Amino acid sequence: MLPKEILEKILRIDITTNRLVTDVFAGAYHSVFKGRGMEFDEVREYQPGDDIRSIDWNVTARTGFAHVKKYVEERELTVMVLVDASASVHFASTHQMKNKLAAQIAAVLAFAAIRNNDKVGLLMFTDEPELFIPPKKGKAHVLRVIREILYFRPRAKATDLPKVLEFLTKVIRRKSTVFIISDFLDSNADFVDLRKSMRIANQHHDLIAITLTDPREIDLPDCAMVELTDAESGTQLIVDTSNELLRREYHAKAVGFIKNRCRLFDTIGIDHIDLSTDVPYTSALVAFFAKRRHRLAR
Repeated sequence: MLPKEILEKILRIDITTNRLVTDVFAGAYHSVFKGRGMEFDEVREYQPGDDIRSIDWNVTARTGFAHVKKYVEERELTVMVLVDASASVHFASTHQMKNKLAAQIAAVLAFAAIRNNDKVGLLMFTDEPELFIPPKKGKAHVLRVIREILYFRPRAKATDLPKVLEFLTKVIRRKSTVFIISDFLDSNADFVDLRKSMRIANQHHDLIAITLTDPREIDLPDCAMVELTDAESGTQLIVDTSNELLRREYHAKAVGFIKNRCRLFDTIGIDHIDLSTDVPYTSALVAFFAKRRHRLAR
């Protein structure tokens, strides 16, 4: 039996997300993701005007007559939502924790997918895949996905994205649209390892990174001595935040990390959506859909 608090959160997300998808995202999702792929339908005899690049040479050799492969537009997609459950996402300096923002984003994407008759799957991860729900259709399935995200209690604290992406490519064989919702604070891998694993996964799937950031991860407040704790490693450090030089160095390091993360995605050719816990996510998602639609139309 789920706690009353979780049931209320599921109901609240169901109502608000459904309205948001109906009003804003359903059409945008369809125009960006639907009909982009082609799947094999049948082999038929060559007809004047057919593209010679579609000739099936094996069938042609066997029958003695030219045959071509016929493809149809692929209308059904598989959408995988990968949600970071490591300790670093259980953090907030505003009214919203990063993991709660992740749940809302996952709900929007899942509801948009089922509105377009697509399958949705979930993978909750830390330094290993902790919960895998195979892709299925239907609202009941999506509500289960949301419930699992809200109610999930991870076993580990750290993050290991390369291991998670390797698991993904093994269990999901069909080309899918994969949203990775994470702060990308990977305690077990540097950007070199992450670049390699994401490049391999992106060859099999269409990867989209959704990054989560809290304002305090970029700027320290001026409030004298504070104890900082690394949520994933447990390392503690006492710092004097009234030191302006220290605050500048902290900010510069955070900005450098974000720039390197963006550069990582750009070099692989992965779209990314940058979200912050203190800013409504709607405009960022709308901008993402518009940008991708414009690129596909060229």
